[in-house]
Amino acid sequence: MTRERFIELVTAEQEPLRRFLLALCGGNRATAEDIAQDALIKAYLASGEYVERCKFRTWLFKIAYRTFLDYTKQPHHLIEPLDENTANNMVQSDNMLVTPTDTAFRYESLYYAIKQLPEQSRVAIFLYHIEGYSIGDIATITHCNPIAVRQRLSRGLKRLKTILRR
Repeated sequence: MTRERFIELVTAEQEPLRRFLLALCGGNRATAEDIAQDALIKAYLASGEYVERCKFRTWLFKIAYRTFLDYTKQPHHLIEPLDENTANNMVQSDNMLVTPTDTAFRYESLYYAIKQLPEQSRVAIFLYHIEGYSIGDIATITHCNPIAVRQRLSRGLKRLKTILRR
């Protein structure tokens, strides 16, 4: 893959990738950005191994997910989610969650709820419901079988509903 082609493909996938990592990091934008940068560097270094018949997006998200896992395994890298007080201060306005002071944080309560899910459910829910990935693609990204993905989705949604109703 040429450098120009890599840049073209990454440009198209950069925002979904950052949203994915932001959800994994519980809304912690700084940590998500750090992991995104690491993942993009790893992807660029491995771009010679990319097989064109595979979906670039799936390949890139797989690298990002593995980078996230590596990051969380390091003891000095703790991912701090949004705190419960911030999430509880959310208000409903025009069918959107917003803070009284800053609309930039309108999804904090959702990030807080998602962060409480087990990591595997969090990944499956975000990729399936937010990014529109197929069960097969999620299985590829997370290195598990499609049945496990379906179970994670089902259990995760039940748990998420319970958390959001509190």
